[in-house]
Amino acid sequence: MLRLTRRQDAIVDRFRRAARRAPSEPCVLLDGEHLIRDAVDAGVPVDVVIATQERWTELRDLWDALEHQPNTPQLYDAPATVLEAASPVKTPSGIVALARWQAASIDEALDGPAPLVLAAVDVQDPGNFGAIIRSADALGATGVVAAGASADPAGWKALRGAMGSAFRIPVAKAPVDAALAAAKSAGLRIYAASMDGAPLNECNLTGPTLLLLGSEGLGLPPAALGAADDRIAIPMRAGVNSLNVAVTAALLLYEARRQRA
Repeated sequence: MLRLTRRQDAIVDRFRRAARRAPSEPCVLLDGEHLIRDAVDAGVPVDVVIATQERWTELRDLWDALEHQPNTPQLYDAPATVLEAASPVKTPSGIVALARWQAASIDEALDGPAPLVLAAVDVQDPGNFGAIIRSADALGATGVVAAGASADPAGWKALRGAMGSAFRIPVAKAPVDAALAAAKSAGLRIYAASMDGAPLNECNLTGPTLLLLGSEGLGLPPAALGAADDRIAIPMRAGVNSLNVAVTAALLLYEARRQRA
C-alpha cells in the first residue's frame, strides 16, 4: 500500500484527466465501492485505486481481490482532502479507481442469436444514458448503442448511472447512420419510438429487434424515423405527450421481455 499526501500529485492529476475524458488518459474513472467491485467481477483491468485509510479498513476483501487481479493495480491510501481532489463527485464515496474499459464495437452490440438492442440517439445527459444502460441490463437487452451526439458511455457520470451494467452488456458508440446500416445488415427490425406509432403491445418484439429512442426535447431526427421499419408508442392518457427517455427505454424493454418470456 502506497501513501498519497499531496493534492497536486501526478496520480491525482491522472484522475482529473480521466474525469475530463482527456485523450492523454485512456482509463475511465470509477467512483464508489460497488462500481469498482462490479468492474473487478467483470474482469475489467483496474490500474489505480485511491481510498482513505478508513475505507481500506472497511473494504479489506476488496483490497484482497484487487491484489489478486492478473495486473495488480497500484493501491493508495490518502487523506480525505486528497481523495476529494481525485474524485469529480460532490460527495466522494471514499474510494476511486482508474480502469481500462472501453465501449464495444457496433457489431458486438448487435451480436447474438435473438438480439434485443436499444439505440439512443442524441441523448446527451450522461445520467439518463447511464440509467438506460442499467435498465437494458436488468430487462434482458443484448446491447446498447450511444448514437449520434449521445453522452459518452465511458464518461464517469454515465458509468456511475449505469451502476456496473456497462461492464455486463456490450455498449457501443456510433454515428446514427452507421448504427442503422449495421442493424439492417444484421437482420434486426428497427422500431422507432414516436407518438404516432403503434401501441407497443401490438408490435411483435420477439424477433431480432433494435429499439430506437430520441432525445426528450427533440425526439428522433427525421432521417432516423424514415429509416425505421415501424414506429412504436407507449399509450398514455390524454394531455401527456412525453416521458423521461430512461423511463421510455425501460417500458419498451419490459414489453419486449414480456413477449419473449
